[in-house]
Amino acid sequence: MKQFFFPRFFLVLAGLIGFSVGVGQLFFPIAFEASSGILLDTDINLLSEFRSAGGSLVLLGIVIVSGAFIRPLVKYALFLVSVLYLGYGLARVYAFVVDGIPNELFIVVTSAEVIIGFAALLMFYGVRKAERNT
Repeated sequence: MKQFFFPRFFLVLAGLIGFSVGVGQLFFPIAFEASSGILLDTDINLLSEFRSAGGSLVLLGIVIVSGAFIRPLVKYALFLVSVLYLGYGLARVYAFVVDGIPNELFIVVTSAEVIIGFAALLMFYGVRKAERNT
């Protein structure tokens, strides 16, 4: 049971990060994006894009945090974290290549996303191995 403490703590942290970003994008997209240097105007279509991504992050954050408290979901939640964070992180790396290097904050965010994604993937395989050995 101790072997699952760190992955569960990690899930709470990763889920709360996703949930928090989602809340910012869903409910306060103009102010939230302005905090990282993105200037949104009142373009309804663009706001819809940001809000829909925010809604997805809110729900994914809830599922990920739930995985920390429902033992059979630990492995699946870790896999979800790896897909979510690596999806964002690697897409940003691709954007660096095709669009250029953004401001420093986005470089830090990208690094964190890739690190969190790979850490979740390693934990996923560790939990899966531990489950097989019990």
